[in-house]
Amino acid sequence: MTSRERLEQASLACPVLHVDMDAFYASVAIRDRPELQDVPVVVGGGYRGVVLSANYRARAYGVRSAMPMTRARRLCPNAVVVSPTHETFEVVSRSVMETFRQVTPLVEVLSLDEAFLDVSGSVRRLGSPYAIAELLRARIHDEQGITCSVGMAATVAVAKLASRRAKPDGVVVVPPWEVTTFLHPLDVGELWGVGERTTELLHRLGLRTVGDVAHTPLTTLQRAVGVHRATSLHQLAWGEDRRVVTARRGSDEPDKSMGADETFGRDTDDPAVVLREVLRLSAKVGTRMRAARVAGRTVTLKVRFADFTTITRSRTLGEATDVTREIYATASDLYAALGLQRARIRLVGVRVEGLVPRSTVQRQLVLGERERGWSEADGAVDRATARFGAAAVRPATLIGSDRA
Repeated sequence: MTSRERLEQASLACPVLHVDMDAFYASVAIRDRPELQDVPVVVGGGYRGVVLSANYRARAYGVRSAMPMTRARRLCPNAVVVSPTHETFEVVSRSVMETFRQVTPLVEVLSLDEAFLDVSGSVRRLGSPYAIAELLRARIHDEQGITCSVGMAATVAVAKLASRRAKPDGVVVVPPWEVTTFLHPLDVGELWGVGERTTELLHRLGLRTVGDVAHTPLTTLQRAVGVHRATSLHQLAWGEDRRVVTARRGSDEPDKSMGADETFGRDTDDPAVVLREVLRLSAKVGTRMRAARVAGRTVTLKVRFADFTTITRSRTLGEATDVTREIYATASDLYAALGLQRARIRLVGVRVEGLVPRSTVQRQLVLGERERGWSEADGAVDRATARFGAAAVRPATLIGSDRA
């Protein structure tokens, strides 16, 4: 059995993934400024501010997040300091989280750059949890130009520790039968939820590793840190965690929206190829909206060029819609308005924002318009694809496409 086969097999007992972007803010800044690829980079605000993020070259000098900028400059005087562009970070984060939700609805967002995923319901469709982790890493790198690390386990606490061990740009699988071997050599301060004060207290008691805590009588721990805290520590030290992944959007997407992106296999400057993809994405988004019984008024088109420069254009409609033809017509108009001339495109995306319950939308018929039209056609397509699969019915333009 090969190493990958062993990981795939072990991952079947590890449906919980903790996916964490590598030096997220610094990585996005470097992606947009390739000349910084091989130098220490610190993202932060002002001379008296604090470090928001540092790439791994800067970290080698001891620079860390939340460190005062004055100290960071002393530790690494040759670092390039980049001011944060929060709008860009939020756009990348939303795209990453949307990629997660295309794999599983059970995505618990922790921050802009990390989330838990429960992929137990996706194995039959996408393969082992390890295969899913590799798929996500490849897509994020290809679509966003940044890397991420993935920890995999049967519990959220162990998965989070595993992702830390996977950094940078790796995967660590900790199956249930290897949990104590993985946990017990770690410093007790690495346990999720153990802060500096608790760590100092445990160190003073001679409890330096997770294994020390695990083998300390519970009553002794209770006298040191209290009954509730001691019980939690003891359980975590043995890899026990009753928490489950709960779908939560966090702050990655403040406005209700649904969207989809696609990275081309090769950069293209062919408008026909781009519009074909816009149509496919419009159909995908429309299908998801109708399944969720929502409609939206604002259609947004995203275009990323070969150099990773990204632009978005939006248009707000007179009334909310969930009709594929209307979403596509708006997105294609937005693309035409860009007036691109031989620009090589890497990625295109379609998003509908400002979602409201479909039941609250009253469509106004236009004089002479058929009583039944594209909305009913979409409904028929949805019923057919639900029964026979995504490739059963599709727009004629997409016939022959290898993606449904």
